[in-house]
Amino acid sequence: MPILPRQPNGLSPVAPFLGFPAIFFLGSGQALADGMPQNWGMTLQVPGTGIDGRIYDFHQLLLVIISGVVLLVLALLITVMVRYGRTRNPVPSRTTHHLKLELVWTLIPCLIVLGIAWISFPLLYDMDRMPPPDLTLKVTGHQWYWSYEYPDRDGLAFDSTAIWDAFGPSEDQTRAAIKDASAHWLIKNEPMRLLEVDHRVVLPVGKVVRVQITGGDVLHSWYISSLGINRMAVVGRLNEVWFKIDKPGVYYGECSMICGNGHGFMPIVIEGVPQEQFDLWAAAQKAASNQGASHSTPSQQG
Repeated sequence: MPILPRQPNGLSPVAPFLGFPAIFFLGSGQALADGMPQNWGMTLQVPGTGIDGRIYDFHQLLLVIISGVVLLVLALLITVMVRYGRTRNPVPSRTTHHLKLELVWTLIPCLIVLGIAWISFPLLYDMDRMPPPDLTLKVTGHQWYWSYEYPDRDGLAFDSTAIWDAFGPSEDQTRAAIKDASAHWLIKNEPMRLLEVDHRVVLPVGKVVRVQITGGDVLHSWYISSLGINRMAVVGRLNEVWFKIDKPGVYYGECSMICGNGHGFMPIVIEGVPQEQFDLWAAAQKAASNQGASHSTPSQQG
């Protein structure tokens, strides 16, 4: 199964100019990849959706603008200290107003803000305006696990719980975790401590997914950095967000709202797979769920 691309996709026309800040400040280009954090990672994860790709480009553009502003202010400060210090300029100027200077230092920041707004407002609009969805996923946050439901798939539903919370799982624990969760994983890889779950969310690539998010007890937040998703799970309220996964792969996320002493043990794992593979998975999960229900006792069913 292919992994997420190492380079951001859906780059804007300004993308060729955005590599300099990363090289200048970080020294080693992209430090996060494959939909998960990495050791010593210092920049954003590789985008897994078109919207997140635009967020990535916007972040890099702001880094260029901020860097330019900082360097300009630093140059002005040094110039003023050197040229207009007491040694070289013992008699200070008594000028109190300078129309041209005031126009320049007012208009330039205004133009910068307008340029940022010209880019950011369409991005905010597209993030909020959902295309016609191909699939709906309902997410419910609990203390401390996630519940998922596919309303379009005859009510297919399951809970997703962190595999372990102990520090440094052994090789035996890792093998056991993969074996126990093999029925729910299509992409096999070594589970990551505090980021892996027993039952991953599987979604088709290239399809618009509408996500309805709510809370079952306290405030939670459904956050997947590489997909550009962060939406609150509020009790009694149904929030919506959408995304379309570009490439097959595994995308990791976590609850980003402090929700209690188990807050750090609410990972989110999404597998992006082709539509045909998703259909087979959904049918198998539904059949297994029906078989489990038919084998339960009447008291258990009640």
